[in-house]
Amino acid sequence: MSEPLIWLALVGLACITVVTRGFFMIADRPLPVPGWLRELLKVAPLAALVAVIAPEVFMTQGHVITTWQDARWPAVLVATAYYFWRRGILGTIVVGMAVMLPLRLGLGW
Repeated sequence: MSEPLIWLALVGLACITVVTRGFFMIADRPLPVPGWLRELLKVAPLAALVAVIAPEVFMTQGHVITTWQDARWPAVLVATAYYFWRRGILGTIVVGMAVMLPLRLGLGW
């Protein structure tokens, strides 16, 4: 891309960002949000998290993992169990890594 096109793209992206972020502040009164949309927005962060984590757990290099000897699966199972037991995010990460690292570094999974 040429330099003017890069600047044009940056200005265009900045304008789009300002308009979309400021859209709700432009109106004089709050915009009505239907109940069904409000319910969907409650689960949007969870859906985004699953969309990011699931491919990392179930796939490697674009292919589904076909062997049980992958360090990610036991780590996810133990981390999930810990989360449901304690409900702590930091502990979940620490427990998952404590299971995955020895399997990956020690056993070469």
